Order: sequence, then structure tokens, then C-alpha cells
Amino acid sequence: MEGLVARPASFTLAELKSMPARSQITQLACEEGWSFIAEWTGVVLADLLAAVGILPQARFVTYQSFQKRWRNSVDMADALHPQTLVIYGMNGGELPTGHGGPLRMRVPRQLGYKSVKYINRLTVTDSLNLPSRARGYSWYAGI
Repeated sequence: MEGLVARPASFTLAELKSMPARSQITQLACEEGWSFIAEWTGVVLADLLAAVGILPQARFVTYQSFQKRWRNSVDMADALHPQTLVIYGMNGGELPTGHGGPLRMRVPRQLGYKSVKYINRLTVTDSLNLPSRARGYSWYAGI
């Protein structure tokens, strides 16, 4: 994690798995009309943000995929929401590659395109340098 944080840090998958975990059964609702329900397991994003010490001017968390073209962001209200997780598990096992493994952002209060697969970078910022429309969709995707 980088950007507007007091203690920039990198976390290995093993380190993330050693942190307190949360599991939740929520529906992933795709903007294209399909959905499914799964049990998601991971680290609460707010806990990661607390570990690195977000600075007062922080307004957004951006996240990027290994697939460079896939990136998105949430405001601090969604970043700090207890259901927003950095996921490494699904349905009691590892997060399958097809579902974004090894790490996926899970933002259940927003449509599926906010739950970017294969994440590898999180940046805390006070402004967005992302296109206002991700892949043709609105920035805010609240359900």
C-alpha cells in the first residue's frame, strides 16, 4: 500500500493470510445481468488501511490488477466499510484463478466491476487519476 499513508507497506499472500480474517456470504451482482452467491474470505480493507495509517487528506483507495488495464477505486466510505475485503478465499478454499485468485477486491455494496480480480497494488489518494467511467460504466456503482 502506498500513497497518502504514514507507513507504506507491501504484504505477501502469507502475511495477509496471517492477519485476522473475515468471511461473509454475499452476492456478486454483475452489471451485465448475472449474479452468484459465494462465501468470501479475506482481510478487511479497513484493517489494512489502519496498519499503514491513512493520512487525514485521504479520500479514495485505488486498486490495480496484474492485468494493467483493470483498475478501479472506491471512496473512503466504501474503503472503510466492514464488508469491503481483500479476498484470498472462496467457499472454504483458495480463491480460484478464474474468480480472481490469488487476490481480489470485494466491494459487496457496489456492482461487480468494483470487485477487481488479480489485484496487486493499492494506493491511497486525495484525487482520482482514473477515467470517470471504468470500461464504459459509471464510477459509482452502488447497489
